[in-house]
Amino acid sequence: MAPETISTFFSPLTLPNNSIFNPRLPSTYAKPILILCRAPQRQQTNNESPLSNTQLPDSRPGTEGTGAAAPTPGDRFLERHRSFEAVKLLVKESKKKKKREKPLKVSSAVACCYGCGAPLQTSEPDAPGYVDMETYTLKKKHHQLKSVLCGRCRLLSHGHMITAVGGNGGYSGGKQFIMAEQLREKLSHLRHEKALIVKLVDIADFNGSFLARVRDLAGANPIILVVTKVDLLPKGTDLNCVGDWVVEATTKKKLNVLSVHLTSSKSMVGIAGVVSEIQKEKKGRDVYILGSANVGKSAFITALLKLMAQKDPVAAAAQRYKPIQSAVPGTTLGPIQINAFLGGGKLYDTPGVHLHHRQASVVQTEDLPALAPQSRLRGQPFPNLQVSSENGTGGMDRSNGLNDFSLFWGGLVRIDVSKVLPETCLTFYGPKSLQIYMVPTDDADEFYQKEVGVLLTPPTGKQKADDWQGLKTVRQLEIKFESVQRPACDVAISGLGWITVEPKSKWLSSSDSNSEEAAGELHLTVHVPKPVEIFVRPPMPVGKSGAEWYQYRELTEKEDEVRPKWYF
Repeated sequence: MAPETISTFFSPLTLPNNSIFNPRLPSTYAKPILILCRAPQRQQTNNESPLSNTQLPDSRPGTEGTGAAAPTPGDRFLERHRSFEAVKLLVKESKKKKKREKPLKVSSAVACCYGCGAPLQTSEPDAPGYVDMETYTLKKKHHQLKSVLCGRCRLLSHGHMITAVGGNGGYSGGKQFIMAEQLREKLSHLRHEKALIVKLVDIADFNGSFLARVRDLAGANPIILVVTKVDLLPKGTDLNCVGDWVVEATTKKKLNVLSVHLTSSKSMVGIAGVVSEIQKEKKGRDVYILGSANVGKSAFITALLKLMAQKDPVAAAAQRYKPIQSAVPGTTLGPIQINAFLGGGKLYDTPGVHLHHRQASVVQTEDLPALAPQSRLRGQPFPNLQVSSENGTGGMDRSNGLNDFSLFWGGLVRIDVSKVLPETCLTFYGPKSLQIYMVPTDDADEFYQKEVGVLLTPPTGKQKADDWQGLKTVRQLEIKFESVQRPACDVAISGLGWITVEPKSKWLSSSDSNSEEAAGELHLTVHVPKPVEIFVRPPMPVGKSGAEWYQYRELTEKEDEVRPKWYF
């Protein structure tokens, strides 16, 4: 081949010293590529070889032109490379933007009271988190703000009833007055994190404290369900029956529950099982204690740390600064971080989720202790209780049972009985401080107006009774029962307790009565303050008699695999 017919050249774009700089893309180094091109046509002379007419194939599209100005394969390679890099850069920027939009975990940079989690402040003495300036300055100087307890928590620890949550007990307000919705927002980040949720439920208020919207807070995170205060159940209660009853009720809610634990923070029953389950399922994740207000989170954490401290020095050190325990809804006002695990991960006490449908949201602060049972529950059955003649019921003919009578449970609940069997019995499980009175339904309105705040408490005192909204929520119940050998249902009052409805009480049944009567219907009308909720549920098997009538449901193999196991 003659040297003048074929020209060899390098594209300037491929040379390392002539690479084009793009500020958004990394500099690219390419090895020189040998390109064979057809030389411009010249007039053939007699001395030229016939090979000069040979044309080399050209794979470039005709629309891109010909000659030195046309894009070479090297140009196309670089252009394609730049396009790929630009796409990668856009994808990377998009991912960064999504990460920035993700809700951030609550920062621990702000110094907070270790008792309630409220940010420390020195300007509002009546607001949560207040510390006098001298103490704050001294603790800050020595880097000891994590050991500071605010003024409100000191009062709570001495039995004062001071709430800081809107709609719960008349707190006067201030710059740090907190609404229930704000407390719920502080937990909104949980559903975006990989965490282990320990969800607490009060056995004395199972339906009212369960958190119907728990999925909005926990997301898809696994849940360990802890049932608290089982030491309050009536004497003789078989926890095997109660455990099965709880699992049955929980399964219907279709949550990601790993296990169920019946516990008592006071007697330490079941706490060891929870510790074992947390250590097994934690897997380096943070652990959040979640539950409604006054469900016993702080008491549970105290019991948890006490047991863990026996083997874990980190948990032993964490016992010194524990969250404050109080009967006031809204004791905890922010997430409290606790270093409790030797192998990584944090334990968080979270603000109680305030539920507007509980009795605690409608009574005054001074009456809150009356709603919290302080000792073991004892069922108060009607009509066997001796009713004093003061309320007009002494010596009345009750051969028709409870029909056409009204029962008042303090000033918070009224039950009108319109159709029941003569032997029907209602048994009240709740705080002992709430007295029960029975009057004819025709006189019920007048009796309530006269005695609310006096005999019927809470509310306590005539002044509070004048501001009382009354029992404006009315629900009519038609309760069907299939057998008189077991209770028909429980009527649970959110935040208070429950009433077990027995179609035919054994001790009231006469020997000549038809004990074979198998089915029927009971009619009751329940009055409560607005917006307190009323739940009708399968009866909880409590007391010695609970184990006698409770029936375990036969499970299929699939149900047995899916159902969480329970422990105590």
